Amino acid sequence: MALQLKKIAKTESKNRVIVFQTTKELEKLGFSKDELAYIKSQLDAKRKSITINHLNYFSFLVQPEEKKTRPLSLEACRVAGNAMLASINTHKISEIQLIDAGKYPNETRCVAEGIVLGNYQFLKYKGEKEKLQNSLKKINVFSEGIAKRELELLELLCESVWISRDLVNEPVSFMNAQQFAKDVQKLGKAAGFKVEVFNKAKIESLKMGGLLAVNQGSVDPPAFVVMEYKPKNASNKQPYVFVGKGVVYDTGGISLKPNDGMMTMKCDMAGAAAVAGALHAIAKAELPIWVVGITPVTDNRPHGNSVVPGDVITISDGTTVEVLNTDAEGRLILSDALVYAKKYKPRYVIDLATLTGAAVRAIGSFGIVAMTNTRDEHEVLKQCGDSVHERIVDFPLWDEYGDMLKSDIADMKNIGGVIAGANTAGKFLEHFTDYPWTHLDIAGPAFNDGNDTYRGKGGTGYGVRLLFEFARTRAEL
Repeated sequence: MALQLKKIAKTESKNRVIVFQTTKELEKLGFSKDELAYIKSQLDAKRKSITINHLNYFSFLVQPEEKKTRPLSLEACRVAGNAMLASINTHKISEIQLIDAGKYPNETRCVAEGIVLGNYQFLKYKGEKEKLQNSLKKINVFSEGIAKRELELLELLCESVWISRDLVNEPVSFMNAQQFAKDVQKLGKAAGFKVEVFNKAKIESLKMGGLLAVNQGSVDPPAFVVMEYKPKNASNKQPYVFVGKGVVYDTGGISLKPNDGMMTMKCDMAGAAAVAGALHAIAKAELPIWVVGITPVTDNRPHGNSVVPGDVITISDGTTVEVLNTDAEGRLILSDALVYAKKYKPRYVIDLATLTGAAVRAIGSFGIVAMTNTRDEHEVLKQCGDSVHERIVDFPLWDEYGDMLKSDIADMKNIGGVIAGANTAGKFLEHFTDYPWTHLDIAGPAFNDGNDTYRGKGGTGYGVRLLFEFARTRAEL
């Protein structure tokens, strides 16, 4: 459960985080002349985060930074909110006031977002959880410009990001394909969206050769999880479809990864986790929009009957694929999901996948590599990415990348060679679409080896806020 956010009508002399621009705005909040003089000296020294110890309570001050763009300025507020957390939790503070000292509702909201997301912990497998747990539980928000509904949406969105992080952070010893399906069913019941889980027999009947091939090396059966939220007041007659890669653990299969490349591969289902988190947020928010989530789920392991390089498999639309690298498995399971999405005659499909190391090498963990066959919806998605700081960088889908996937013995190969790996992966996926579509490669930002501001360490929940913002924007139409 994420932190509780509550709107309040007046401030009190209690532990507080104050968003302000000038010391004049602070005069009405009970600061002494000496305190105001100290604050001014800190501002003159270019310090943007200031702590005042009033002996019986603390004031943590945040002066929003002006960046090159408005989205970057708001992102600085999220980072500043997170920066306060260490002191708040060190002093065992369980409840704070977040005070908008001027008229900065957007900045104040982003400070709250940074605090809540930064306060996430995954302690399931830790002993003495009570001692390790962060103290902060509640934020009371004072801001004339922030409506109660906005705080409710922010609270449930952050809760959904936490859910996505939990799914990613679980080890495969617990989070296999069947467990993922069970967890999503629980989310559906709690949030109000439908969940259908296809078992192996159903998957075989649908001839999903990509998912079945990757699963051949596993002792656990695969799952194909379909989520649907279709309220009676949905504004769209054709659904938006979110597709998430769900490889709960990726050893590389017979094309075995080196040990250091395998250590964090429980995160290879971050796309599926993002889709589940987004559906949870959209349904709980009761947005008037029809959304479908599709997640093919399996692990990828070497075994006596695993797919081997040189094998030919058949995807559910009849396309034959020569598998030259079993570590390029994500595109195989996604191909069946993209084919299945056709049945909905979707308005727009977005797939999210920790797909390629090439995307990481190209732009690092600072954003998402994207490829698309459409413009209108994709441009809206990019704007949403900027607003939540889950930024999207466009890569091309040139025909030459398709030429690199030509096979001598099948319709396609599953890899295109050592160059342009992210592009050829996207080009492979494009083959299975006949609708407006965007591919998002989240391999870089989905998982952090070290702490990264409010995104934390481990699973980041990347994609949940992006998809929710996109759905919210489309619902407003």
